[in-house]
Amino acid sequence: MSKTYFPKPSEIKRTWYLVDAKDQILGRVASQIASVLRGKHKAIYTPHVDTGDGVIVINASKIKVTGKKLKQKLYGRYSGYPDGLKQVALEDMLAKRPETVMKLAVDRMLPKGDQGHQQILRLKIYKDDKHSNLSLKPVPFKLK
Repeated sequence: MSKTYFPKPSEIKRTWYLVDAKDQILGRVASQIASVLRGKHKAIYTPHVDTGDGVIVINASKIKVTGKKLKQKLYGRYSGYPDGLKQVALEDMLAKRPETVMKLAVDRMLPKGDQGHQQILRLKIYKDDKHSNLSLKPVPFKLK
């Protein structure tokens, strides 16, 4: 009978990938990025061990959405006071903070808890095609 292999944190090799989000659909890119952050693309993937890699996203301001989402999709936050609900449309959010739109899309696809918090730290997002992470030697990632 063979034993089941569980990767140890010291055995995990982390690679950094560079994703160009120009003219890509927001949800489709976010799901692939979340999969890489979790490590599902590796043969040693184990749900309870963080085997994921890092991702650098460029051109986040040039992301596309389908349908009427630009006007209808709302991002909300609540201050805790009566009538404290603030809502911002996706169109305004993309104009002001495109990095936040991408981060929220990916973060909501990751597991909640300590493991998800560690995985989102390996996500770097830039609104244009310049990034300051050349020392990480990112490998271009081919989107499906």
